[in-house]
Amino acid sequence: MEFSASFTLDQGRRPCDQTKEESRLHYDFDRPISREGTGSIKWDGRLARFGAADVIPLWVADMDFPAPQPVLDALAERIRHGVFGYTKTGEDYQQAVISWQMRRHKFAPRPEWLCHSPGVVAGLSLMVSAFTRPGDGVIIQPPVYHQFKAVLTALGRQTVFNPLQYDGERYTMDFADLEEKARSAKLLFLCNPHNPIGQVWSREELTRLGEICIRHGVLVIADEVHADLVLGDVPHVPFASISEEFANHSVTCVSPSKTFNLAGMQTAVAIIPDARLRQDYDRWLHDYHLWGMNPLAVTALVAAYNHGEEWLDQLLAYLKQNVDLACSFIQNEIPEITVRPPDATYLMWLDCRPLAMEGDALERFFVQEAGLGLDGGHQFGPGGSGFLRLNAAMPKSTLLAALEKMEHAIRYRPTSRMHAPRLDG
Repeated sequence: MEFSASFTLDQGRRPCDQTKEESRLHYDFDRPISREGTGSIKWDGRLARFGAADVIPLWVADMDFPAPQPVLDALAERIRHGVFGYTKTGEDYQQAVISWQMRRHKFAPRPEWLCHSPGVVAGLSLMVSAFTRPGDGVIIQPPVYHQFKAVLTALGRQTVFNPLQYDGERYTMDFADLEEKARSAKLLFLCNPHNPIGQVWSREELTRLGEICIRHGVLVIADEVHADLVLGDVPHVPFASISEEFANHSVTCVSPSKTFNLAGMQTAVAIIPDARLRQDYDRWLHDYHLWGMNPLAVTALVAAYNHGEEWLDQLLAYLKQNVDLACSFIQNEIPEITVRPPDATYLMWLDCRPLAMEGDALERFFVQEAGLGLDGGHQFGPGGSGFLRLNAAMPKSTLLAALEKMEHAIRYRPTSRMHAPRLDG
């Protein structure tokens, strides 16, 4: 099998192909936009989640910025058409996905590899159902995105932990432990870039992981939904791009959801090079009647990948400024907390262990004493207790206000209230 795509880079839309009108667009990420009353889980779900409706929400991994103007324009035009019947994808959809992967990541999937997924987590559930049986072992690498374990528990699979190792500066994979765990597992969920730690895995790390998995017949499911949000100089390496063998022993999940703040569109792409795996996945997709496409989601995906590049480049610069601001503030004003700039994502992983609050006590403390809603690290599995995940994708004014609240709460923290009653939700 030739390892290349049917669409060449020249057939895709490159940044230099943008119209003059698009290239002049300047996006104002400083402008606060109220999301209250829109059904936003992040904002309207604060009372249920934290027991307080007025906390600054720093939790759910979506951004407080509008989508790119070309996406909004394309959606408005599609809405004006007025008919939203059953929808399928065409060559424009395939070309948009492929040329984006080629431009941004030097990855060349073929059109027939692209399968619809009704969101990344929904796709993971379908893949676990299609490729394993109840009781089979699936490896995850905590601290990691909490929905990985939730999917496995709901479907009756055995969660096999291959915990990451942390030296205070960087996380590394425990390959000796992985070698042992892979002997009795069927799948591995790879988070690349990694959520919540914000780390981009190197080609060498991915190669070593892939060789172990292939040696023991473990299929790699690579969640690469944060791949476009690289903030530093370390490039994202798609797992399937390393070799044809790696491609045939993996499924890659991608989506414009995190990149362009389109998470509510519930659209993703499962890249499945192996024909047998693709057939098995498609059967489950159709058996559960999840093959249908949202017409607005299709429009948004094509517009984002074809015309959203300038917005993304401006966004990445803004997110980098936010991350630098937060790191500098914490280093200078909150020495009790340690944080390293993430390689990718707008998620920051705060080491709060010197505060000596275990489990969800840390999360409760910041709700009650600072008016901040963050995700407690214990939710992300072994190795997460004592950490917090902070979402920095918001206007700088909001982020600075949150950091000042955090600093004040720690400076004047009442030790007598460390063991407040457990929050509901």
